[in-house]
Amino acid sequence: MCLLTGVAAEPAHAMEQLGAADLIVRIESFPAIAQPGQPIAYRVTVANTGPGDAVLPVLTVRIPREVEIMSVDVAECLPGRGYNEVVCRSPRDILAGGSGGVTITGLVRPSATGPLRAHATLSSEVVDANERNNRVNSQIKVDEGADLGVRLIPARRAAHPGERFDVDAVVSNRGPREVRDAFVYVQSGRARFLTGLGARCKVRDDLVGCALPPIRSGASTRFQLAFRAPDRPVRTQATVYSRDLGDRRPANNQAHLRLAAGG
Repeated sequence: MCLLTGVAAEPAHAMEQLGAADLIVRIESFPAIAQPGQPIAYRVTVANTGPGDAVLPVLTVRIPREVEIMSVDVAECLPGRGYNEVVCRSPRDILAGGSGGVTITGLVRPSATGPLRAHATLSSEVVDANERNNRVNSQIKVDEGADLGVRLIPARRAAHPGERFDVDAVVSNRGPREVRDAFVYVQSGRARFLTGLGARCKVRDDLVGCALPPIRSGASTRFQLAFRAPDRPVRTQATVYSRDLGDRRPANNQAHLRLAAGG
C-alpha cells in the first residue's frame, strides 16, 4: 500500500506543471476522547493540491508518549529517530491532485492523564509557497475511566465428578465513572456451564459471557454461576471489562479459581 497516489498520467509533453506543489496534512483521532488502557487510532491524510508535483514527499508523525504504537497500515512507514515517531517516505513523486493517508493504531497507557498531543509534518524537495498547512497538531482529552475488579468465591473448594458446584463472581467499581456496560468473560475449562443468576449469561464452547447491570462508582454487584464438575481439577479464569470506559488499574481485572476433584 502506498502513502500517496497520483492522478492518471498525462502525455510527457503535458506533464510539465507551473508553480510549486501545495501539500496539505490533516490528522484525526478515534475515539475523539481517549480511554485509559484502550485502543486509539490516528488517521493522517495527505494531499497535493498542485499546481506542481511534489518531489519525494516525506510524512513525519509523532504520537504521544502516553500511547504505545501497535501497528501502522502502510509498508513505507518506518520508525523514526525520535520516540514514538513514524516516518513515511514516498518512493516516487506525487502528481498534483494526489492524496492518501496512513492509520497508526496504538494503546493508551492506563496511567495516561492527557491531553494527548500528536503532531504531523509533510515536506517535499520542492518549495511549498503555503507551508502553514504542511504541519498539524492534534490534542485530545483522556477520560477518567473507571477501576473495575473481579473476585471469584466458590461455594466449596472440591466437587465430585458430575456434581454441581456454584461460584459467586463479585465485580466492584472504584470509579470515578459509573459503568453501564460491564461484561465478564469466564473461561470454565472442562467444567460444563449450567446456569447463571444475577446476570445475563451466554455460553459458547468453554467461554461464558455475562452482561452486568450498571455499577455506580464505589459500588459492587454479585452474580452466581453454576457448573458441572469434570473428572479432573478445574482452573477457572474471569475477566471484567467495559466496552466504552477505560481502566486505570487493570491488574485486578482478572481472577482465578482452582477447583479440586473429590472430597
